[in-house]
Amino acid sequence: MARPPTPDRVNLARSTVLLVDHNQKSLDMLSSIFHGFGVKQQIKRSTTAEAVSTIETRDIDLVLIDCSMPGMDGYDFTRWLRQETPPPIRYTPVILLTGHAAQSKVHKGRDCGASFVVTKPLTPTVLLQRILWLGADERSFVECATYVGPDRRVRNFGPPMGMPGRRDGDLSEHVGAATEANMDQSDIDMMMKPMKVSL
Repeated sequence: MARPPTPDRVNLARSTVLLVDHNQKSLDMLSSIFHGFGVKQQIKRSTTAEAVSTIETRDIDLVLIDCSMPGMDGYDFTRWLRQETPPPIRYTPVILLTGHAAQSKVHKGRDCGASFVVTKPLTPTVLLQRILWLGADERSFVECATYVGPDRRVRNFGPPMGMPGRRDGDLSEHVGAATEANMDQSDIDMMMKPMKVSL
């Protein structure tokens, strides 16, 4: 079954987006990108504690959070959102941002319930494409003892047509020296949507 085509245009003006990054320059860049997308309601937070408080008190349509947040990192935040919050909050799409796209990190992001993992440095094109994918996402939401999040047992649709791979030398300032090679964004996307399995 082919993935339905995504629209050429999407209106994000009424969306509320939560942006979480402890690096102020990264947070400002994210905000600038979403301003360019027409998002008027942006909530910027520099700690996961502030993000948790925001989720508990505001309606949010999309969360973007850096994986390497101090204290509760992006993985733990996503796991908390998926397992500890009531519906419909737990179904909020989450895009994890990482500067080091090692396979183990991508697996960790997928397994904590993230909708997508996107590598830094970000480009508006890649980010908008992932948002369009979320708009057309047909995955069911799985809730069981060991996992809460988008169903990983779906057909692998692969990266968008014509989407190039990402650079493999980008590292976060917080992860130290790489112990594994970085993955291309297209490989990350494939891991987030593995092949359908027979049960």
